[in-house]
Amino acid sequence: MKEVIAIKDKQFDLFIEQEVIEHEIKRVAQQINADLADRNPIFLAVLNGAFMFAAELMKEVSIPSEITFVRLASYQGTTSTSQVKEVLGINEDIEERTVVIVEDIVDSGATMASLLDQLAPLKPKEVKIATLLFKPAALKKKIHLDYVVLEIPNDFIVGYGLDYDGYGRNLKDIYKVH
Repeated sequence: MKEVIAIKDKQFDLFIEQEVIEHEIKRVAQQINADLADRNPIFLAVLNGAFMFAAELMKEVSIPSEITFVRLASYQGTTSTSQVKEVLGINEDIEERTVVIVEDIVDSGATMASLLDQLAPLKPKEVKIATLLFKPAALKKKIHLDYVVLEIPNDFIVGYGLDYDGYGRNLKDIYKVH
């Protein structure tokens, strides 16, 4: 594992190792298993960033459940545009279902607020939010997060599914901008 890596024009320092991430994902999965044991939830993973988190989480979820994917975009470079573009929608019927949104990171909350607005007309019974990372200092929208794997400072990060202009998603650890 490298302590410092370069992606495009930026340097990134090792921030959170894979072992720590996966230990905390197991903790969250155990909580989900306990909380939603009798609800047959459908997990809604937000692509592209949440693919690694969703895969690791689903390995630990032991209750009856389904998973599907939605693709949204709100980032350009290292800053959030606060304008969410829906790229790929939901095809499953979620009416009267427990939905668990699986997100890579909640910072401003704009993406999550938009997704919640898009889900409301589909009449889910309840919507829970599970996020790999949460930046409390960056939050601008009032969002209730049910499951938070790790809270982090307001740094720009890559790895474990998160990217810088499309690069770095494949890193097994999380790095922060130098």
